[in-house]
Amino acid sequence: MLAQPTACRARFRCIYHQWVADTVSIIDLNIDAIIGIYDWERKTEQTLVFNIDMASDVAKAAASDAIDDALDYSKIAATVKTVVTEGKFQLIETAAERVADRLIADHELSWLRVEVAKPIESDGYTAVITIERPAGT
Repeated sequence: MLAQPTACRARFRCIYHQWVADTVSIIDLNIDAIIGIYDWERKTEQTLVFNIDMASDVAKAAASDAIDDALDYSKIAATVKTVVTEGKFQLIETAAERVADRLIADHELSWLRVEVAKPIESDGYTAVITIERPAGT
């Protein structure tokens, strides 16, 4: 672990009052879900793409080589899918917040970043929201 810096640096995250620079990421998690404000969107699933970065001290998992000491990304991906498919949110902002809240609560994360992308194929662009949250907010 790194000594706590005197000034906050964005790439370092506080875990149990220690500063670490380890990040576990899930990239390009595609989830088909009901999302949107228009009537047609409430009837048709659309694909959302999630990218998630989570602060995690990976030293214990690396030393033991045991999944019980690691962030299980399969469980995290399943959690994200459950939150989003059951939520049937109108806004991707809401989806991002609910995912962040659930992951922090269920996986004892000290910090995470959630990016949600919603391709808008009919208009030729992708809408993206990115949130970054420390635990306890």
